[in-house]
Amino acid sequence: MPTDAKVIETLEALNRGYLLAAEKRDVGWYAEHLTEDYMATNPDGSLVDKAGFLARFEKPHSMTNLRAPDVKIQLVGDVALLHAGFEDTKPVGSTGK
Repeated sequence: MPTDAKVIETLEALNRGYLLAAEKRDVGWYAEHLTEDYMATNPDGSLVDKAGFLARFEKPHSMTNLRAPDVKIQLVGDVALLHAGFEDTKPVGSTGK
C-alpha cells in the first residue's frame, strides 16, 4: 500500500496535469483521467457533466500560465479532497483569478 506521501505526490502530479491539459486544450488527457461521472462547475456557476466539460475545452481560449496556488490535499480514508485557488495570465498580461 502506498504511503500518504506517495499518494499526495501522485495527486499533486495529477493536479498539475489537469491544469496543463486545460492550457493546451488536451481533451484526450481529460478523457483518460476523469471518471465517467465527473462533474465540474462552469465559470457561471452551472454544473456540467464530463461530456460537457470535454466540449468546453475543445473550444479556443486565451488562458495561459494556468496555476493553482495554495493547493491543499486532504486524505479521508480512500478519498482525497483537493482545494486550490486558480490563476491564469490574460492576453494583455494581467492575472486572472
